[in-house]
Amino acid sequence: MRTAPLNHPGGATGYRVDYGGRSVAYITDIEIGVGPLDPALLSLVKGVSLLILDTTYTNDELPSHVGWGHSSWQQGIELANAAGAERLCLFHHDPDHDDDEMDKIAAKAKASRPGTIVAREGLRVDIGLRPATATAANADDAARPAL
Repeated sequence: MRTAPLNHPGGATGYRVDYGGRSVAYITDIEIGVGPLDPALLSLVKGVSLLILDTTYTNDELPSHVGWGHSSWQQGIELANAAGAERLCLFHHDPDHDDDEMDKIAAKAKASRPGTIVAREGLRVDIGLRPATATAANADDAARPAL
C-alpha cells in the first residue's frame, strides 16, 4: 500500500493497493485544479489497474466551486490518460446531479475514454485478480469478482 497527500481543504489522503500484479487507487476529496498535474498524485496512480476518482463536478461547474476540494469528470479523464490507468471509475457524485444527469455524464465520459464507469450502489468491478487456490473455507470469496 502506498499513499499520497491530496489537495483538499483540511487535507485528505489518496491510497493505492498493489497485489498480484494488479492495483487499485482510491482518490477521494481532491481538487486537481488547473495547470500541471501534482507529481505525487501522478506517481501514485501511474499504470494503475483501476482508478477510483472523486469527480463531483463537470468542467462547467468548477468555476463556482474553486476551493471546495473536488474535481470534474473531465479532469478525471485527463488524469487517467496521463497516468496510463487501465480503467477509470467516477465517483463522489454531486448530490444535485439526478439520475438523468449522471446518465449524461456517463455517456460523455465513456465516449471520451472507453471503459470508463460511473459508480453506482452495489457496483462490483473485476480487475482480473483471482486467488491461486480456493479452499472450502474461502470458496465463496474465490467465486466473487475481486475489487
